[in-house]
Amino acid sequence: MSKEKAMRTSFDLGKFDPEVTLMDAAVEEEILPTMRMVANASLGVEPFDAYYAAQELLEVLEAVQRKTPGAKVRLAGILSADCDDYQRCLYYCLAGRGAGVMLLSLSWLVRILRGRAGAMGEVLRTKAEVEPPCPPYVASQPDGPVPSASEDFHLGPSWTRDPLTYGPIKD
Repeated sequence: MSKEKAMRTSFDLGKFDPEVTLMDAAVEEEILPTMRMVANASLGVEPFDAYYAAQELLEVLEAVQRKTPGAKVRLAGILSADCDDYQRCLYYCLAGRGAGVMLLSLSWLVRILRGRAGAMGEVLRTKAEVEPPCPPYVASQPDGPVPSASEDFHLGPSWTRDPLTYGPIKD
């Protein structure tokens, strides 16, 4: 077979499943439990929405850690938003685990979601079939109590006593 013909050969691989990487990560024993948690929390979330939501949350949490003016207002706004619970879910999967673990787990997730969104973009451009996900949320509004949008909240010891930096936390 000529090199040119070999390059034009394509294979039918079936429908593209954007969940495969997340499903693998969700059960990977060699990564932090918090990474598995946020991977599971992202299953079924539309790839572009998941990426941009996780990226926004990561940027805000990094700003809170740096004590950037207005960062706590932005975090309170995200956690009190009247939209689906995905960003709140990610935050509360990681809350209290230590800022280092939180930022490490979320930046890891953002890298996976960026690749997932990029692959989805390519699949959509080629008009390939996509395996429809099972939507994780049944409503586009929050379900249950939503935190206040006030920036006047206390950052607890998990923002300063981090197991990645200081080892296991002992009281």
